[in-house]
Amino acid sequence: MISPLTSNLERPYLSFLLPCYNESEVLAEMYKRVKGVGESLQKPYEIVFVNDGSSDDTFVKMLALTTEDPMLVVVDLSRNHGHQLALSAGLQCCAGERILVLDADLQDPPELLPQMLAVMDQGADVVFAQRRTRRGDAPLKRMACAVFYRLLQRLSDTPIPLDTGDFRLMSRRVVDQILQMPERHRFIRGMVSWVGYRQVPFLYDREKRFAGETKYPFIRLLRLALDGIAASSTRPLMLASYAGALFAFLCLGFIGYALYSWFFVGKTPQGWTSLMIIVTLLGSVQLLVLGIIGQYLGRIHEQVRGRPIFIIRDIVRGQTSAIKK
Repeated sequence: MISPLTSNLERPYLSFLLPCYNESEVLAEMYKRVKGVGESLQKPYEIVFVNDGSSDDTFVKMLALTTEDPMLVVVDLSRNHGHQLALSAGLQCCAGERILVLDADLQDPPELLPQMLAVMDQGADVVFAQRRTRRGDAPLKRMACAVFYRLLQRLSDTPIPLDTGDFRLMSRRVVDQILQMPERHRFIRGMVSWVGYRQVPFLYDREKRFAGETKYPFIRLLRLALDGIAASSTRPLMLASYAGALFAFLCLGFIGYALYSWFFVGKTPQGWTSLMIIVTLLGSVQLLVLGIIGQYLGRIHEQVRGRPIFIIRDIVRGQTSAIKK
């Protein structure tokens, strides 16, 4: 993947990137607030919507907005590819020198942009929003997310900041580096951390969802967690090896005890229960190790097939756009 532009003279100052999946209820309010922030910049900007295969009238409403706003770009994917691939498609189509990524549900307030720009003006290449509170999430989800972020930080080969999502402001050179990464199972915040450069946190309070339902139920959160860990670390493979070595050592101890009993005590260990415990433990560890290896092998298989990571059906731009791309 490559950046859509080659000349800096053609670039707007800022791109707003908003992936959307069934966001019909919140689209109008979200567009209104983002548009207001964009106008306050008094510099060229664009708003990039990515329709991630929505099944409601989200795309129809997006098209209606393009007839009124020359700064609007709508990227329509061929089907639902998932949030991380929708972000990747949007990044490929963004033209700005700086790119603000935020969710369409308004839990990430676009009004924080001026403060984030001020931090970037001081030399940062990435200003990542770090959640101070999560008022819009249920207690169980907050606890699960807290465990995930701390586990990911311990396992990741490259440190990933705690309590951060994809809400962040990035410079063009960071985005260009991300666009060169070909992996299929993408975890954008991990990829951004891997790129490096100067990355600065920006604390904020996450709001409640403005309308509609969350697009990340437990199953999708679990899938994102697996992708994040597998994409950011090979340490689970090491842990599997350590677990195998530990239980192999325990089994050697049990064999030694059996031989000692047979030679010196004159009897072999009795007890069906202890035998079943050992067999069950060994079987569980073997399945755990195979499962971890299978996760990595499955990702290698999909990567080797070489299919495109997303398919763009169409790109619709504001009809009177003064910015050529």
